[in-house]
Amino acid sequence: MIVTEKLPPHDIEAEKAVVASLLVDPEAIYKVAPLLKGEDFFREEHRWIYEACRELWQRGEAINQVTVAHELARRGLLEQTGGVAYLSQLVAELPTPLVAEHYARIVQRDAIYRSLLQAAQEIAQFAYRAEDPDVGRVLARAEALIAAVRQTQEVRDFQHLREVLEEYQRSQAALTSPVAAEARAITTGYMDLDTLLLGGLKRAELIIVAARTGLGKTSLLLNFARNAALRQKATVAIFSLEMAAEQLAQRLLAMESGVDSARIGTGVLNDREERLISRAIGRLADASIYIDDSPVLTMAEIRAKARRLQVERGLDLVLVDYLQLVRPDLRLENRVQEVSYISRSLKALARDLDVPVVAAAQLSRAADTRASHIPQLSDLRESGSIEQDADVVMFVYREAAYIRKEEWEEMHKDKPSQAYPAEDAQIIVAKHRNGPTSTIHLRFRQKIARFEDLLVQEAEAWEPQG
Repeated sequence: MIVTEKLPPHDIEAEKAVVASLLVDPEAIYKVAPLLKGEDFFREEHRWIYEACRELWQRGEAINQVTVAHELARRGLLEQTGGVAYLSQLVAELPTPLVAEHYARIVQRDAIYRSLLQAAQEIAQFAYRAEDPDVGRVLARAEALIAAVRQTQEVRDFQHLREVLEEYQRSQAALTSPVAAEARAITTGYMDLDTLLLGGLKRAELIIVAARTGLGKTSLLLNFARNAALRQKATVAIFSLEMAAEQLAQRLLAMESGVDSARIGTGVLNDREERLISRAIGRLADASIYIDDSPVLTMAEIRAKARRLQVERGLDLVLVDYLQLVRPDLRLENRVQEVSYISRSLKALARDLDVPVVAAAQLSRAADTRASHIPQLSDLRESGSIEQDADVVMFVYREAAYIRKEEWEEMHKDKPSQAYPAEDAQIIVAKHRNGPTSTIHLRFRQKIARFEDLLVQEAEAWEPQG
């Protein structure tokens, strides 16, 4: 019995029709180029012809049998392709040049199937080897391979403005209900900030929270998580690459109970503090907050874990602390390219999951060297394309972090009424793609890691008397 190896999916006649259409129809390249890459062709000679056509098109030159033959000859591929005779044969056998897009989609479909088979083979190989003891990491790699195949077919085309406006009207009509209005944005928990952001943290947007070390960016992210989960019953995913889950839990307990985080850490509490902690644990335990504190994570792993949580539990908000600690999925030339890759991938994640993605970002020392330590967008420009990729960029700034109380009092001895800004925190919204920018003032109670609205101070945890 003779066993023949099954060939992967392909359609040679469709490939012939595509490249032949390009040789006779000057407009065909505009229909085909958005759909196909050279590697989508199964036969090498068809890939070479297609790539020659694309090269001529990109140079603004005519595409026909003569120019393509010259380009193939320049590349040393004319004879390997079959020569001028094969180009003439392709044109002679072309049914009609008006169906280039139809055949291009067949070629694209088969290329996707081949990619899927390749991904399946890779998954099978590292599953058989079982070299990695971390099953979760293996599953993340498998899901990343499948996601990469999925992304190859996401080709967006023009939409007529009428269609866009009709969809806009439908979405606006849907938002008139209180339920939909609640769902379209995730509250930050701060009235002025929500107002500035036109309702809160928007779905499919990337929000960057940037600051120098120790100014409270992690605390602000945790406040966002707590406020969204407790006030809006949102499901929140936290990827913490810097701090362990236990440390985050300690901060959440401090902000929810009002008990000093340092005292919680020591475990030496009085009766009242123990009661407050116990009640805070009860409230937080019911909140849908999920923490992944893996110290090493790639974007593929974050994407896979977030998608799995969305399928299994639902997902409304993703928090990443912090951006520069995430590893790219591929080797890049320098750190700027790596950070750019991560920020673009986080933006793609927000769109893919249709949830807000809030990522903390570490600022360089540039702000510390200026007379004014207030951060600026230019402080991000050395960090890849973070500023360009983000829909919202907000900085956390606290003047008290740069000047001691004694120095402040000496500087303002002629103005005794100007109190030391011990708890003053500025949230500087420096970029807002779809709205205004401004500075929001909050109170930061550092001992309990809690940010509060200035005019609506959060009540201390209450317990009945007697």
